[in-house]
Amino acid sequence: MNITESIFKAYDIRGLVGTELTSEVAEAVGRGVADWLPTEGPVCVGYDMRPDSAELAAAARAGLTRQGRDVIDIGCVASDMIYFAVGSLGAAGGVMVTASHNPGKYNGIKVCREAAGGVGLDTGFSDIRDAIKADHYQEATRTGEVTQQDVMEAWVKHALGFVDAAALKPYHIAVDAGNGMGGAVVPHLEGKWPLTVEPMFFELDGTFPNHPANPLVDENNRFLVAKIQDENLDFGVAFDGDGDRAFLIDEHGQTVSGSVTTAILADYFLKKNPGATVLYNANCSRVVRETVEAAGGKSYRTKVGHSNIKADMRKYGAVFAGEHSGHYFFRDNWGADSGLIAAICAIGALSDSGLKLSELAKKYDKYVVSGEINFEVADKAGKIAELKQAYADGEQDELDGLTVNYPDWWFIVRPSNTEPLLRLNVEATTQGVLDEQLAKLKALLAA
Repeated sequence: MNITESIFKAYDIRGLVGTELTSEVAEAVGRGVADWLPTEGPVCVGYDMRPDSAELAAAARAGLTRQGRDVIDIGCVASDMIYFAVGSLGAAGGVMVTASHNPGKYNGIKVCREAAGGVGLDTGFSDIRDAIKADHYQEATRTGEVTQQDVMEAWVKHALGFVDAAALKPYHIAVDAGNGMGGAVVPHLEGKWPLTVEPMFFELDGTFPNHPANPLVDENNRFLVAKIQDENLDFGVAFDGDGDRAFLIDEHGQTVSGSVTTAILADYFLKKNPGATVLYNANCSRVVRETVEAAGGKSYRTKVGHSNIKADMRKYGAVFAGEHSGHYFFRDNWGADSGLIAAICAIGALSDSGLKLSELAKKYDKYVVSGEINFEVADKAGKIAELKQAYADGEQDELDGLTVNYPDWWFIVRPSNTEPLLRLNVEATTQGVLDEQLAKLKALLAA
């Protein structure tokens, strides 16, 4: 089959609907997944609220059943619900049609294997892609059957089981779903916890008419910030389009960073699991490792990306893992990430602390950061080699790109998997140090 190979990204499939990602492609992906999955049994299929997601999911189901796989159709759901369904139902894998927070002209497909294990380009996607290109599929002896199953109530009960829901403080909060899947899930919390929720943009609309559903960009949180401040709310929660990422916004309208949230949650889980292991990705602040060590836990630094972290969760037996981008992973959720569980656990940590959210975050917000800065570079490997030589006096590692550490600052530069870009993040103890070192790095990277 003639396909656009670039739609196979490092951790999922993403492409323009109607040209790069069509029903024919989705059916072929279903066939490829059915053959590739190493475990016998049914496959769960879900989809988000984008206008074409239901059609693409139907095509993926057709591909799966054509190859003899039974399908459990869990309907229109958040991405973290596919992992729950696969884990709780003992399925062989899962297919989720979503493009997360990407603009409405895009769609995509996420895949997991048994026990919600991650699948990426290096762990299955390349094999599936090559089979599709070659039109090479196994001979099926039967056509699979499709059954429907609603997992919403079981999912909400599972997520709330991470805290003592009845003991939470009765916060008054706003939740911005960005017209994404969080708007379908959060209403099911009503009556099951003591919080009062002001809903914002809960209407499912994959064209994202109000703002892009990407809370990592502060501009997208402006309506939520205004709501918190105008109504004097305790804090807010913003979900991304497919609901697997969550960000907390404090009572002053400040976003709690992914690194700070990772540190808060690390402390929370280490109190419940003394001496446990916590993972954090290569972009996370030093405060995460320092927090884990101070709490008596063990920490490991991982490559960026959910398939890498899910594998390391199993490798190290970690209780929790966090990414700077707002993905959080939980041992008791089959090692998978969840925006809902992260938000609930962060609220649990806040409730236990007796502090306001800004006060709790301040305990962990010890460093100044540049944020991610992209540089267009023709020879990515060559430029990283230049940086390696220029900063030879620093402590270096190449776990994920190049990381260089100094006592009062550090940086990481990572190559994009799909574009001629290097992505730079810098962290320092003071703004002055950050400004000085960032200027030097910019000059080197722009040369």
